[in-house]
Amino acid sequence: MRAMLFETPGRPLRLADLPTPKPGAGQFLIRVFACAVCRTDLHVVDGELMQPKLPLIPGHEIVGTIEAKGDGAERFEIGDRVGIPWLGWSCGECVYCKSGKENLCDRAGFTGYTIDGGYAEHTVADQRFCFPIPSLYSDAQAAPLLCAGLIGYRSLVKAGNGKRLGIYGFGRRLTLLFKSRVTRNARSMPLLVPVTRRQRNLPWLLGLSGLVVRTNCRLRSLMRRLSLRLRVSLCLKLSGRSAKVVSLSVAVST
Repeated sequence: MRAMLFETPGRPLRLADLPTPKPGAGQFLIRVFACAVCRTDLHVVDGELMQPKLPLIPGHEIVGTIEAKGDGAERFEIGDRVGIPWLGWSCGECVYCKSGKENLCDRAGFTGYTIDGGYAEHTVADQRFCFPIPSLYSDAQAAPLLCAGLIGYRSLVKAGNGKRLGIYGFGRRLTLLFKSRVTRNARSMPLLVPVTRRQRNLPWLLGLSGLVVRTNCRLRSLMRRLSLRLRVSLCLKLSGRSAKVVSLSVAVST
């Protein structure tokens, strides 16, 4: 199969011909039809995430169809279309895994970082971290939902219901999260906290309305100020670089 290989930080990916992987126990072999580019992928290839497997096939917003099954892989059938996100494996045994917080597993494996990802014609994936893709989305439309969409929506759901939403940081997650918020009939517009100067104008370009706060204070202090002074009941962090932060957006409810 053809694949793009990451071999050295700061250098371009290299097109390579590699053997098609074989699915192990509990895995599927997937023919890749789309793999979106996430900012985390750039952090990996720039060497800002320090412990990738090398050589590595990057990419963690993968959409494709199942072509083969490993032993015990029964969750989907051959020909099913599935998506593969950043979190690609967890131990299933630690306190985090057993409490539904497997993204905090100390032994977790991450697609396109410690596990080969989707910048290739084929990839293998743990059946526990494959998700069905509704037919109303094309491959290209579905791919970004597997990171930006998944993380923002997960944070909103875990935060619970609140009358005013505080958002720290912008990116693809913001637009997808805002659509989710609208569908849940929020009672008030979000309070938006840009991280960079360029982001100050982004909400208006996207057609979002709300109060924009310019601040240089740290996130923990900012969340406290928002909840106490501006009656913000939910604060979601939608920016960050480390693997753990990228896989778990922060949600605080008061």
